[in-house]
Amino acid sequence: MRPRRRRGVLGVAAVAVLALLAGCSSTSDTGNESAGVESSTGTAQDGAAGQPTPLIHVHGIARHPRTDDLLVATHHGLFHRVDGELVRKGPAIDLMGFTIGDDGTLYASGHPAPGTDLPQPVGLITSQDTGRTWQVASLGGRSDFHALTAGPNGVIGFDGTLRHTSDKKTWDTRDIPSPPRVLAASPTSGTLLATTSAGLLMSQDDGVTWTSLAPPETAVLAAWADEETIVISSAEGRLATSSDAGQTWTLHPKSIGPAEALWAGRTSDGQLEIIASVEGRVISTTDAGATTQTLGQ
Repeated sequence: MRPRRRRGVLGVAAVAVLALLAGCSSTSDTGNESAGVESSTGTAQDGAAGQPTPLIHVHGIARHPRTDDLLVATHHGLFHRVDGELVRKGPAIDLMGFTIGDDGTLYASGHPAPGTDLPQPVGLITSQDTGRTWQVASLGGRSDFHALTAGPNGVIGFDGTLRHTSDKKTWDTRDIPSPPRVLAASPTSGTLLATTSAGLLMSQDDGVTWTSLAPPETAVLAAWADEETIVISSAEGRLATSSDAGQTWTLHPKSIGPAEALWAGRTSDGQLEIIASVEGRVISTTDAGATTQTLGQ
């Protein structure tokens, strides 16, 4: 059995493909709008009629902070690891944005599955049963967040506009120099990271202002492992880590390949674990890519 993770580690990088943002983003200014609660009705646990579902278009990946379970958000819904295999839990929602709060609440956005009573797009949806069912928190039918993160100061997402909420219902808009592919909040202070075409950006005031960080290669994905440790994956498929919140960096030489999604956390014995989705496989490494273990495909 794997050692349990320390409570409070988020490090979730909700992944979005920049080229899709314009086609799927909301066109409304949501302001104080909130939606009624709706629940999904699908209960599929894997592919149709027991057939495997391809692990494609991975948009987010994480270990659950309470159970240590591996969760993988994809075009075909949320997958979890059972007896060494990845099987679907809940309906086949196209989860374009995905993140987990420290209390175990799952947050997501995207497009509804057939047979569910979720709106199109789903807005901000939440799950309290690790993805078996989902409820609309707000913005149902209005927002499709392709970048999404949750931290101690609330939820922040990008649906064509950067938005922040502290109560899951009332949203404020923010400015950002360039559209983010990934947003990630640190577990204690909520310091934000954003990977953008303008570089890796950091905000210490919930996205009101931004400063630039300088990793050794262009950051495509980013995740917090703890309050001081940042992991990025580059366009070249290499990993870089910082143990001082982005002031200095170590570039690790071996490429893991082009990653779609990235997560980082600490094991109970203090090791840095990095999980990534790479070319149809979910891999884990505790030596920054020198060696990897396949967790599912």
